[in-house]
Amino acid sequence: MFLLTPKGFLQVGGVVLILVGILGFIGVIGPGPEDSIFGSAWWFDNAENWAHLLLGIVGLAASFWLKEPMQRQLVLVLGVVGVLVAVYNLFSEGLGAANLERPADLLLHLVVGLWALWAAKGKMLMNPPSQESKS
Repeated sequence: MFLLTPKGFLQVGGVVLILVGILGFIGVIGPGPEDSIFGSAWWFDNAENWAHLLLGIVGLAASFWLKEPMQRQLVLVLGVVGVLVAVYNLFSEGLGAANLERPADLLLHLVVGLWALWAAKGKMLMNPPSQESKS
């Protein structure tokens, strides 16, 4: 279950974020609602496109350059941030210069945040420490 490891989250998530950033810049899912195949229901402005592109590059780089304990910590932080952005989106449709559509961005950030939190547990969930039986 590579997707449920810190490295898997950083690599798959990094590639997806880079693609989302590029697609937002070139008029497939942004940079305005009129440019998105989803219309006003879901689009990414240039602030979001830059954030996605840069976060994707950093995530991919971290998957190769950081050791596993640091990857785990980074993914844990990303999970907390993702969930917090989803909760924030319950009350606001803007975050700095970025727009947050409801429910699309709310669901996206919640799912990614939960995925990151799950992946931060990584091997611990898939291979829990064995308990020695006491006689």
